[in-house]
Amino acid sequence: MHKRRLGRTDLLVTQICLGSMTWGQQNTEADGHAQMDLAFSRGVNFIDTAELYPIPPKAETQGWTEKIIGSWMKANRNRDKVILASKVVGRTANRWFRGDRPSQLVRADIFDAVDKSLAKLGTDYIDLYQIHWPERDIPWGANPTRVGAVSPRADSVGAPADETPIAETLAVFDELVKAGKIRHFGLSNESSWGVMRYLAEADKGIGPRVASIQNAYNLVNRTFEVNLAEVCEREQVSLLPYSPLAQGYLTGKYDHGARPQGSRSQLFNRGQRYETLGAAEAQLEYNELARSFDLEPALFANAYVSSRPFVTSNIVGATTLAQLDMALSSIEIVWTEEMQKAVDAIHQRVGNPCP
Repeated sequence: MHKRRLGRTDLLVTQICLGSMTWGQQNTEADGHAQMDLAFSRGVNFIDTAELYPIPPKAETQGWTEKIIGSWMKANRNRDKVILASKVVGRTANRWFRGDRPSQLVRADIFDAVDKSLAKLGTDYIDLYQIHWPERDIPWGANPTRVGAVSPRADSVGAPADETPIAETLAVFDELVKAGKIRHFGLSNESSWGVMRYLAEADKGIGPRVASIQNAYNLVNRTFEVNLAEVCEREQVSLLPYSPLAQGYLTGKYDHGARPQGSRSQLFNRGQRYETLGAAEAQLEYNELARSFDLEPALFANAYVSSRPFVTSNIVGATTLAQLDMALSSIEIVWTEEMQKAVDAIHQRVGNPCP
């Protein structure tokens, strides 16, 4: 399990990061502990979570995932062995995060979020604290293949009167670093423009430099490669890709319209991002390509993501130990030029059906 530097920081994170969003919903506390035991026994040192989790978000379960991680670290007395990442929500009308009121990326709300996360995690600091999604009005995921209209500037007609300026938000993270509550700062579901604005404000001395970005990246969504890959490479911002299996659609279990009992799509009906026009055909083609190389589709899809030169740590998620074992084993796959040419040939025809 190789380690790579996170941005320009002194943190060395493993090439696999353990995602946690199912713990407390699809998975019990015992399940979460077992997954962490397995991942760390295989050399993983990096866990990603969020105040939002578990998914799907609900008032009655919000925060359970962080509590599960906290109880595991307490039981194992291994906080110093864990590189821990969490996230604060962006603008949301959901009222359960901040005591029955909406939330924005303002000082009071960010401090409220980080203090609650620290308490649930049972720790004094978070290694990487990320903005889960931007406050401004942009397409979810921040890298669409089509844009009907660009959201107006914060100071222009039509913009939300209370949109929080990026400089104001970044200054709050500066306070958190100086207070010792967080070590480093990251973004998620952000665009090229957003990353560059945060970097520009940091260069002015307003707050910490962006260490990482966590955006979706997989075989059916390679939009990160357009603009963001160059931004992150030149600015030394690490990509922490999420959804390498496209919410399970690149495992083959949903091929030909199947919806297995107990699967996320069957339980929650939240897979619309991967059910767009042309998506099923593209997913099936990639899954069949994997099989042509005598590999399980999940193994192939994770190996593809981990093989990309601009990926620092691939965030994998699982609901069973067998699934997690396969995800961890993906780093052992030697990604060949033949595989890449075959993937690129499909991508040339189908593009990015699931941004």
